Amino acid sequence: MAEVSIMSVDVKNNPAPFRDDIELEVQYECLTALKDDLEWKVIYVGSAEADNYDQTLDTAFVGPVQPGSYKFTMKAPAPDPSKIPQGDVVGVTALLLTCSYQDKEFVRVGYYVNNEYAEADMVENPPDKPAIDKLQRNIMSDHPRVTKFPHDFDNPPAAPPPPVEGAEAEGDEDDDIMAMEDDGQDDESEDEDDGEAGMDD
Repeated sequence: MAEVSIMSVDVKNNPAPFRDDIELEVQYECLTALKDDLEWKVIYVGSAEADNYDQTLDTAFVGPVQPGSYKFTMKAPAPDPSKIPQGDVVGVTALLLTCSYQDKEFVRVGYYVNNEYAEADMVENPPDKPAIDKLQRNIMSDHPRVTKFPHDFDNPPAAPPPPVEGAEAEGDEDDDIMAMEDDGQDDESEDEDDGEAGMDD
């Protein structure tokens, strides 16, 4: 079990106009004292085609952390639409909440985000250039995707397992816009009421 586990994430002010702040209430548990800070980030995926359009909306350092349960709120500004490819402003993208320790990510929570016009006539006849002030942002908080990565925290690095003769590596490719690194382990969290999703191990 990891030294730090996300217990729940509550997505506030959702749905909301595109330009409104993004507010996430995070509850997590720490099992052992950590010498350094935890680094939390809120990242908006600007395009599924290239990660150079990703925008880090907010970063928070918490710690040093003692054993116990904690809750805090991250309030991130809306993404800058001028940094998003015009064809990707409207439609489905993703929002990521990540946590790292000693510059190494160990967990991320991904949400699909749907940006669409609130007015029916604009849905049927969208303008050539996205009308940002008319867009409604809906974070699909009922279906978060949790991915965990191996991390030693303050413990000595674990010895690698001995190779097995004749064994071949197996893996599944993931073309999803929230695709994680190869060593990550995906969990699909079940939905809860009021946009709050449990993340317990």
